[in-house]
Amino acid sequence: MKKLLNRRAVACMGAAAVAGLLPLSHALAQAWPTGKAITLVVGYPPGGSTDMVARTVGDALSKRLGTPVIIENIGGAGGSIGAQKVASAAPDGYTLLLAANNEISIAPVFNTAIKYKSETDFTPIGMVGATPMVFVAGPKAGVKTLDEALARSKREPNKLSFASSGVGTALHVSGELINLMAGTTFRHIPYRGAAQMSQDVLGGNVEFSVFVLTSALPHIESGKMTALGVTTATRSRAAPQIPALGEHPRLKGYDMNVWFGLFGPARLPAPVTARLNKELNELLRDQDVWQKLQKAGISNDGGTPRQLGDAMKAESVRVRSVVNRAVAAGASS
Repeated sequence: MKKLLNRRAVACMGAAAVAGLLPLSHALAQAWPTGKAITLVVGYPPGGSTDMVARTVGDALSKRLGTPVIIENIGGAGGSIGAQKVASAAPDGYTLLLAANNEISIAPVFNTAIKYKSETDFTPIGMVGATPMVFVAGPKAGVKTLDEALARSKREPNKLSFASSGVGTALHVSGELINLMAGTTFRHIPYRGAAQMSQDVLGGNVEFSVFVLTSALPHIESGKMTALGVTTATRSRAAPQIPALGEHPRLKGYDMNVWFGLFGPARLPAPVTARLNKELNELLRDQDVWQKLQKAGISNDGGTPRQLGDAMKAESVRVRSVVNRAVAAGASS
């Protein structure tokens, strides 16, 4: 009898433990019912680095969740138009944002018309990875090295231009940081995305540009653009032959990159956030995903929602400092 009671007690305890887990397990299992698609918003036109990361992550996430993931490209305003759609969406896990630091940490510093507040209007889910940018010269710039570019800017103040994918993007801030640290006067020319920017740089309409490294590598390798330096303190594993801007004596301490993260609207339920974070971290370890991102020069970082949130806040503070200093020095917008 005593043994029977013990067995019953253990059974009851086990049932109670399972019952305690049922609400969470049920919430996770029913987070994405079969047949309803997730919309993964990208704040840029198709073909750029953020779009590539979104499609890589979206394909893997779709397989893991057993539901379609549809990429929706909404270009304009440095990614902030797409970000606004997600900030305004219902927090149900069906509308997500594959964002770059442009629309999360940088654009709100430049553009007071942006309605969302990154720290309160989004739920961080997890970091995907990061990649350097690269400062390049077009075929009509007449320079082959960073020293030559800086010297030409000194000889021709306010006459040379650099292109970026928009005001308030990491590419824009990177160019202004070159001006600030090296004392140059490259004028900023903003574009809506990498495609038109590439055409104008290749056509000689703009002398210089900052690109995400992956976007520029084919043009660099073909000899149509000249790489003057990656925008980090040390060289990139994806292109070790290109000097780092931070190696140059006039740009000591220079270090910027583009990072990519997965976000939902504010008040995304904790079980949904936890499930998405789990799936994101696991898919980033998948061999196919790993290879695609590494080939593109993008790290596979992952991490917790809190780590992404902390990184976002720290970068916003840093960018605001850079912008204030650059504007005080006469930076263009």
